[in-house]
Amino acid sequence: MVMDAGSPSPPPPLRIVIFPWLGFGHLLPYLELTERLASRGHRVSFISTPGTVARLPLLRPAAAPRVEGLPDGAESTNSIPMDKLGLLFEAFDGLAAPFAEFLAAACADRERRPDWVIVDCLQHWAAAAALEHKVPCAMFLPSAAYIVSSRNPAAVVPPNILSERNKRHRSNHGGTSITRRFEWTLERCTFAVIRSFVEWEPDLFPQVAPLLRKPVVPLGLLPPSPDGGRADGEHAAVRWLDAHPPGSVVYVALGSDVRLGLELERTRGRGLVATGWVPQVSVLAHGAVGGFLTHCGQHSLTEGLLFGRPLIMLPIRGDQGPNARLMEGKKVGLQVARDENNGSFDRHGVASTVRAVMLEEETRGIFLANSLKQQAIVADKELHERYIDQFVEQLRSYKAGGNSSSAVSPPEAEA
Repeated sequence: MVMDAGSPSPPPPLRIVIFPWLGFGHLLPYLELTERLASRGHRVSFISTPGTVARLPLLRPAAAPRVEGLPDGAESTNSIPMDKLGLLFEAFDGLAAPFAEFLAAACADRERRPDWVIVDCLQHWAAAAALEHKVPCAMFLPSAAYIVSSRNPAAVVPPNILSERNKRHRSNHGGTSITRRFEWTLERCTFAVIRSFVEWEPDLFPQVAPLLRKPVVPLGLLPPSPDGGRADGEHAAVRWLDAHPPGSVVYVALGSDVRLGLELERTRGRGLVATGWVPQVSVLAHGAVGGFLTHCGQHSLTEGLLFGRPLIMLPIRGDQGPNARLMEGKKVGLQVARDENNGSFDRHGVASTVRAVMLEEETRGIFLANSLKQQAIVADKELHERYIDQFVEQLRSYKAGGNSSSAVSPPEAEA
């Protein structure tokens, strides 16, 4: 091939540091973003604790800070009871000094100096370290529904669905509230990055930038590859599904952190309980699955709709309530009924919602048709990859000294 001597050389790869919070609902989308950036040739450092890194796995682990009272090996939210959450935050904040040292060493080396740091909303000290070393920082956020609901006083807020025990520990975040952590992180960031886009939340997405008073860059939903659902066909759960007719099984998964109680004796032989990690994409891809009972974490919703599964929704906390309301608006499923006064639910509400989604023919037909419509959006790989490409261009433009004061427009559809 003859190269035109006047052709511009391709831009050099970016060097990016990515640092999520320790919940798997945060870790997994950050990992998806890491993989997409790395596949484009960018050099990405993924920062987390040794036990978490070993479970993903990614990079060689370093030492994790220890806090008295925190169980050994407790390095993520799914490995502690709620009353230990404050200790996990304390241990997480113990990463401030090691992160500052890491960043200082990287910035002292011209070949290693990061072009960007991308952080979660909880480690304001990481954003402060980036600011100190004049490395631009972006904050990675969940859905627009959550941001609008949590920051707009006019938004409809769901009833408090935390248990009395959990209420006692809501403010136990290592001495600094979630709100304060969010605000301190945001004010140190150049812009916000959101796991959403205008096609997914057309009414809510445009509200995010004015609420945050920061530019907002959409990432798409970071869906896994649908082909990944065929990678774990030998897992016991998938083999069990092979013996069941199409659309006959409800898959129940309430995320990594929720303690789920199931009555097993009277239902013995009618289902399969997996107590360890299961290949969720493989399970949801299986034709025997006809519905998904989910806590409505953004990652689980994305995976469920990637395969057009109608939803039985049981949100617990955080972004899950706003996500569930968004899904109800799309008519892809039903929320489990709750007591309006205290947010509690019971087995009868769960059972009736499962019946409506799985067995009532007319209702199920509506949910299934709408789930398949959303599948067309979630599974549009080219659309989501264009959002990642646009995100990279935004990183480059800011690095080059560009600026923006509003949300980024969606990528143009290819002809």
